[in-house]
Amino acid sequence: MAISPVLFIGLICLAGGASLLPAVEAIWLSVPTSGVKCVYEEIQADVVVVLDYMCIDEGFTQLGPTVDVQVTSPYGKELYKTVNVTYGQAAFTTKESGTFLACLSMHHDQTHHSLNNSVIVNIDWKMGIRTKDWDSVAKKEKIEGVELAVRKATEIVSGIKANILYLRLREAYMRDINEKTNKRVAHLSLMSLGLAIGVSVIQVWHLKRYFLKKKLI
Repeated sequence: MAISPVLFIGLICLAGGASLLPAVEAIWLSVPTSGVKCVYEEIQADVVVVLDYMCIDEGFTQLGPTVDVQVTSPYGKELYKTVNVTYGQAAFTTKESGTFLACLSMHHDQTHHSLNNSVIVNIDWKMGIRTKDWDSVAKKEKIEGVELAVRKATEIVSGIKANILYLRLREAYMRDINEKTNKRVAHLSLMSLGLAIGVSVIQVWHLKRYFLKKKLI
């Protein structure tokens, strides 16, 4: 059976396009018994984000001590907060681009765990297409096989396009900042040069007056 060029391109995008999207893998971190441990992620605006977290004891055999979790936006707005949990999920849609923080701390009241040791926490940021439940989509829209693969490829291409647009906007923004900074540095350099020349002229004038007064010249 012949495969149309559109379908062929779609399958290739599905196979390799994900590598062009921001890849975020699950991370493990140790939360101390006192203080706060934060992780951050650079995320653009209008992106669906799902944050999964789970606490495990140091032996990796069972759920560990409970923690308090807080997620904030780049401007400090609280997007998610919960206390005294061992696992959970935070879901939100970003309204601005920037650095999003997820901060964890050991819960102060541990009735079933000792606070002598730190807690191990697994954190997994999921964004964009990774947050979709494709099994539910396939059942709801009654699609499968190649049609489902093309649908995934379309979503990946849309994500790549949005990411490229975001990078272009960031590039233009940073270029504008660099040009403004260069202009300010040039103005400051001219001011410094003018000040140096002015001080030099005043010094020469003052020394000339001094020598004339002492009749040295």
